[in-house]
Amino acid sequence: MSIRFNAADGFELHGQCWGDPATARAGLLIAPAMGVELRYYADFAQWMAKQGWLVLSFDYRGMGRSRPEAMRHSLRGLDADIETWAKLDAAAALDELSRRLGEGSSKPIHWLGHSLGGQILGMLPNRERVSRAVTVGCGSGYWLENAAALRRYVWWLWFVIVPLALPLFGYFPGRRLRKVGDLPRGVMQQWRRWCLDRDYMMGEGGSALRTHYAAFKAPMLSLAFTDDEFMSRRNTESLHGFYVGAKPELRRIAPTDIGERRIGHFGFFRSRFEAKLWPQVAQWLA
Repeated sequence: MSIRFNAADGFELHGQCWGDPATARAGLLIAPAMGVELRYYADFAQWMAKQGWLVLSFDYRGMGRSRPEAMRHSLRGLDADIETWAKLDAAAALDELSRRLGEGSSKPIHWLGHSLGGQILGMLPNRERVSRAVTVGCGSGYWLENAAALRRYVWWLWFVIVPLALPLFGYFPGRRLRKVGDLPRGVMQQWRRWCLDRDYMMGEGGSALRTHYAAFKAPMLSLAFTDDEFMSRRNTESLHGFYVGAKPELRRIAPTDIGERRIGHFGFFRSRFEAKLWPQVAQWLA
């Protein structure tokens, strides 16, 4: 079911719900990766709903269905950075899922963050509502810790393409460039600053942000993949260093462990992994 809800600043966001709130055992919010629309998670979300969760996913402002109609051809002028996505958009999605489960409901709410979606949880002002968290293909993003094959690509992205594209277009035209996807200027600027900093978002957020992340103590499961073309083991471990209160359980999976040739950064959510990977999330959350 397609839904609409507003962030605290009034911006209209679009999402989708799967499952029946009356019979659901718990809620599950799926927070997307950078440049990925909610529709990518539909098969997995529908499967989780059949296992007994009320599942909600959403598009950050400027992405997918949350892209204003007047900005279909250009995101120039859309004022948003990653903190906007976390503190306003993701927080509003969490509130919306809580509302749909029923005000005062004792049913827990769980979080599943893909890549960026796992990085931002510590920023949410209402993160205490999350009872359990799962991250998939998630790490710090610091470019010198990226998988070796990616470093040459991101060097061009951060030092050549982004500095040229943002002043020229007023946003990041990822569709034209076939890189990441269209992103608001502020999102790309902040993401670049983070990725060039050894401490990632902590370099900008400082001790106050570290305290927020360390204070998150809900159980956390991290699913990482040895053939992830974006996130190295070091990226993942760096992120775990932020969530010290949660003490994440790391499961680093090789394709051969499940009789496959490839998983990668995006593979987990493809329907062919329904039997081999998806039950790990359902069983751990249950």
